[in-house]
Amino acid sequence: MADPVSISAAVGWGVTAVGWLASPIIPRLLNKAFTVLDFNATEKLKIIDMQVLQLQRVMEVVDESTYRARLEPLLDKLRSALYEAEDILDDVEYQRLKKQTRDAKSSGSKIDSLKKTLWSAMPRSLLKDKESGMSKVELKKSLEKIESAINDACEVLKQLNLPGGRDDDGRRAVATNSRRAVTTAAPPIGVIGRDKDRDKIIAMLHEKEDLCQANTASDTCYSVIGIHGMAGAGKSTLAQCVYDHEKKCKQEKLEGHFDIVMWIHVSQQFGLDSIFREMFEGATGKACDNFNSRNVLKEKLEDELRGKQILLVLDDVWYNSRNSGDREELQMLISPLNVGKAGSRILVTSRTEAGLVALGAVKERCIPISDLDDKVFLEMFMRYALRDARVSDHDRLILEMIGADIARKLKRSPLAARTVGSRLREIQTVQFWRSQKDRDLMNDTMGALWWSYQYLDEQVRRCFAYCSIFPRGYRLNRDELVKLWVAEGFIKTSKAEEEMEDVAQYYFDVLLSSSFLQFGGKEYSYGHGRKVDYFTIHDLLCDLAEEVAGRDCFRIENGFTGEVPEDVRYLFVRTYNREMLTEKISKLQNLRTLIIDEMIRVPSNECKVFENIFTMFTGLRKLRVLNLQLGLDMFSFPDSIGQLKHLRYFAFRVSPLTKLTLPTVFTKLYHIRVVHFGLCGSLMPSSGEDMMNLVNLRHVISIADMEFPNVGRLIWLHTLPFFTIRRERGYEPHQLKHLNKLEGKLLINGLENVESKEEALEVNLAGKEKLRKLVLEWDDDSCSPEVQAEVLEGLCPSKYLERLDISKYHGTRLPKWMMGKHNGGPKNLQELTFRRWIQLGPAPDLGAFIHLQSLILSNCNWNALSGNMEHLTSFKTLEIESCKNIGSLPTLPKSLERFKVMGCNWDALPGNMEHLTALKQLDINSCKNILSLPTLPKSLEEFNVSNCSRDALRGNMEHLTSLKKFEIRLCKNMRSLPTLPKSLDEFRVMYCSFNALPGNIEHITSLRRLDIQSCENMRLLPTLPKSLEEFIIFNCSLDTLPGNMEHLTALKKLSISICKNILLLPTLPKSLEEFVVTDCSCNSLPGNMEHLTSLKKLYIHSFKYMQPLPTLPKSLEEFSIAHCSLNALPGNIEHLTSLKELNIRSCKNMRSLPTLPRSVEKITVSYCSDEFTQSCVTTDDPNWQKIEHIPKKTIKFYSEKGPQNS
Repeated sequence: MADPVSISAAVGWGVTAVGWLASPIIPRLLNKAFTVLDFNATEKLKIIDMQVLQLQRVMEVVDESTYRARLEPLLDKLRSALYEAEDILDDVEYQRLKKQTRDAKSSGSKIDSLKKTLWSAMPRSLLKDKESGMSKVELKKSLEKIESAINDACEVLKQLNLPGGRDDDGRRAVATNSRRAVTTAAPPIGVIGRDKDRDKIIAMLHEKEDLCQANTASDTCYSVIGIHGMAGAGKSTLAQCVYDHEKKCKQEKLEGHFDIVMWIHVSQQFGLDSIFREMFEGATGKACDNFNSRNVLKEKLEDELRGKQILLVLDDVWYNSRNSGDREELQMLISPLNVGKAGSRILVTSRTEAGLVALGAVKERCIPISDLDDKVFLEMFMRYALRDARVSDHDRLILEMIGADIARKLKRSPLAARTVGSRLREIQTVQFWRSQKDRDLMNDTMGALWWSYQYLDEQVRRCFAYCSIFPRGYRLNRDELVKLWVAEGFIKTSKAEEEMEDVAQYYFDVLLSSSFLQFGGKEYSYGHGRKVDYFTIHDLLCDLAEEVAGRDCFRIENGFTGEVPEDVRYLFVRTYNREMLTEKISKLQNLRTLIIDEMIRVPSNECKVFENIFTMFTGLRKLRVLNLQLGLDMFSFPDSIGQLKHLRYFAFRVSPLTKLTLPTVFTKLYHIRVVHFGLCGSLMPSSGEDMMNLVNLRHVISIADMEFPNVGRLIWLHTLPFFTIRRERGYEPHQLKHLNKLEGKLLINGLENVESKEEALEVNLAGKEKLRKLVLEWDDDSCSPEVQAEVLEGLCPSKYLERLDISKYHGTRLPKWMMGKHNGGPKNLQELTFRRWIQLGPAPDLGAFIHLQSLILSNCNWNALSGNMEHLTSFKTLEIESCKNIGSLPTLPKSLERFKVMGCNWDALPGNMEHLTALKQLDINSCKNILSLPTLPKSLEEFNVSNCSRDALRGNMEHLTSLKKFEIRLCKNMRSLPTLPKSLDEFRVMYCSFNALPGNIEHITSLRRLDIQSCENMRLLPTLPKSLEEFIIFNCSLDTLPGNMEHLTALKKLSISICKNILLLPTLPKSLEEFVVTDCSCNSLPGNMEHLTSLKKLYIHSFKYMQPLPTLPKSLEEFSIAHCSLNALPGNIEHLTSLKELNIRSCKNMRSLPTLPRSVEKITVSYCSDEFTQSCVTTDDPNWQKIEHIPKKTIKFYSEKGPQNS
């Protein structure tokens, strides 16, 4: 294989071609097609396979400018033929499923038997789908097209006399010197922006042995620390910086230095002999003799390392988890270190986290390489580009300006900074730099990423390319992406016992471990009912994905006005434009994915219009994925949905108030795997019985119960959020018996309809080993407490269950599996919730759940908690709500991190609160009997107090030196606040009677957010700390803002609402990015508005006597004005070239619009005068002409004319 730089010629059209040529679609599809045609094509497949391989190898090195004109039409022809064949095969499979369903429903009558006989007697080639006309004849013709396209392409290659790119064995050639192709131990040009990462790693290298061993994967004398990230991210540079530091410490014999410090570059192709030689030379500083065998070489190396404290840096380690030999080889590589002294370390860089783990690193010591911010990246780039520059001051200034423009194109890639910067350094003239500024400067960097991409499994590549349809920065959900890949047919497995979702999960993990995907953070998911991880793709890798995907993938974002390629297969739309949907998307007959991410709000008077649009979608007959978000009240799907025979993934996400009805034809979508109805409150299939036809259905995602009978026949279901047991046929407990592939969360309600333990056992919860959360609910007490006790005994969950929630249980006793008197049961339970239990006496003993992390009690009648809680060493969260009978708490475990109590009658918190050294969050709400708090632990980071007694906070809080967030609300009887700790980051006061903030607030120099709401006695604020970034005031009696507002140089957001006494707004700081002012008595904005050069969002609401607006800053991106007396917008708005969104609401005096900048993407005019509003929709009116160019317009009339959207 060529090195990253020389292969850069492949980036572009060549990458696109190789991307799908290298995928397994061709051999897999051909093999399946020949099987359907009953044709033994072993030899033919071998020939085709060799031809495709030759095409692939040539495309890796071909220069696109020279050969594109000849090859591109042929490859396009081949690609189209492959997709066509795949569609035909899908039709054949659809017919098989249709026949299978019909046969299963056959009554066995003579007429049915005669039909079967006639059907079986017909020639297979004449069996056609009545709707599409596809048949085996069409399939044969399609295969002939594929063969023809491959033969034509190969013939052109012969004519062009291009190299085949293969070694003597016909296999892919890999450069033997590739292990030296990327990084070396040569010192970099100074390390920029990595100080924190460097210091963190150095601290890990010198941790005490007891701390280190706690994070070590094996019992060895060394521990492993790893750095992972994508190609060119700066891993080796960071490792080199650490290496240089430790080398210097050794030379200067500083305290704690390592005895031996070695650097070894590993890469993908390495030999143990050569690595051991390098280790020997690094340890001794001498040349290594030639030894007869590896064993002798290893013994000599161990002699040098024995009893010494060693630092070994292994740079660029490659690891393939599917190759069992890789782990053994890596372990052999580091085996000489076993003779070293305790405290030795191995520092590893790798593109995958899996490579680090294979060497023995635990996740806590695997460090992802962090992105550089724009300022640091520019400094790095200019260091490379202007190093040793001998230019005049004038030229240097111009070069720096041009360099800043170039740096923005490089997307913060350290590799790009090095390659492009080094190239510019060769000719440091203004003319040359200007000539380079508009060129594509990313080829070298893209070549390195392409090099990494080639080492991915072929099917993983296709999954990655599909990600190019998502906008940059889009938050990817693991479960969603896995389902989309499966629906598109990218995931194949030859193992009957292997689920495609499991294979797709593995592919996702490969992309994550290889840094093609990166962890972004957590966000709340309604589907999961909690925060889940989301992932993103680095901008450079987005570029690579787009290049690989070519014209197959496309996205439409706000402001798009161009044309959509007619042959696009996968489309993501982030704007709702009716004209675009009807005129452009409706023509894309090859479309396989249509995702409209923008919420489509459908007024009640436009439901028919949307029904027509949806019917248009159903005309896209090749769709595998249809994903929409809707805001509507009620919708019945048209029968035309039955035409989407290829559909696998159908998402129609709506609000909780929406009522949906599925037509009978929906049950003919035999390929469907995923149905997703979001928060839909009512979902009714027209023919519940026929839902059993959906034999491929895997995931039903909805908060509404679909309420179809005999769900037990769908034994392949993976996701079923709800099941309601009823005393009617088709809804019995045994329906769940064989659904043992269910995963995630399952809620079973209607348990009052289960009449015995035997019936409960038929649910077979113990067999559902993939369930992670189980909710059990009794809706009423219509069955006796004794029967309830028997039923709960029979509902013993799997031992793998992690979260259990039981509501309204009125049984006479606890089940044996909950008391630890049962062989089975959820031994590994982590979260336990009890709601509305009426039993008296103490709460259940928790000793059986030794791994319990969370306990939530709500509205239960117990009078005490279990006395053995302090022995739960993994316990982290305790929440107690409205448990009036609990008078006190036992000693709590020291591992507790979060403690929340609401509406309880205790007199005091537990006595050992000060010793809960892991406690980070404490919430006390409506506990009026607690007159004072005990000493709280210094570990506390968040403290929330609500509706408590006047003296609850008596005393000093300064000792809480870790406290970051403090919130107090509804404490009407409290007259003053205690002194606050200087560590505070966020402070909120709501609905309290304080007349002043704590006196030391000016000195809390870490405070970033201050929020004061509905504190009517507060009329004056003290000087605020300069660290403040967000300041919110709502419904207060303040006469004025603090005098030092202009000097709050970190302030980014200021919101002032319903402060009637404020007559004048002060000068604001230039750092401000968002300013909201609502319903105040002032009649003008601050005088320095034009100079707020960081301001991006401005909201002005409810100014009854508003003076004309001042000149606004050019940085403004979003401007909203509502309920104001203004009759015109600012005169300079035409020059606000950053403005993207303009909202005008309920401004009755507004008569005309000024000329608007071309940058505006969205305008909303709502509930203004009818005259003004009408002018904004009348095509020959000046107001309409000023907004005609804006892509998204929402115009709403004050009268009954209804909304207009475009």
